[in-house]
Amino acid sequence: MQKWIMSGLFFVACTLALVLMFTLPGKEQVAQENKPTMPEVTLDAAAAEATVKASCITCHGDQLQGGAGPALDKVGGHMDAEAIFSVITKGRKTMPSFKEQLKPEEIANIALYLAEKK
Repeated sequence: MQKWIMSGLFFVACTLALVLMFTLPGKEQVAQENKPTMPEVTLDAAAAEATVKASCITCHGDQLQGGAGPALDKVGGHMDAEAIFSVITKGRKTMPSFKEQLKPEEIANIALYLAEKK
């Protein structure tokens, strides 16, 4: 009797393991889901600069020279617009996420604006 119970439990455990192996997302799928998609916008430098002054200068400085946050005056030299969009949207380390404060189009405009700073 005990053999049948143990065999049944083993069968259930193996079945569950197989189901989970084929239904859980892989690393690539999780990474893709966690990467925000940047909407296509045309750069409006004046609007981007106004939004940056309203939202970013407290930490990044009035000339984007840095302060509590890193300098952004040459961020386009090592990050593209999509990477900048992702950081602004999700946040990173001590930088908060801005997805609740700014629209995706505003974030994309800022990302394009900062990507040109090289």
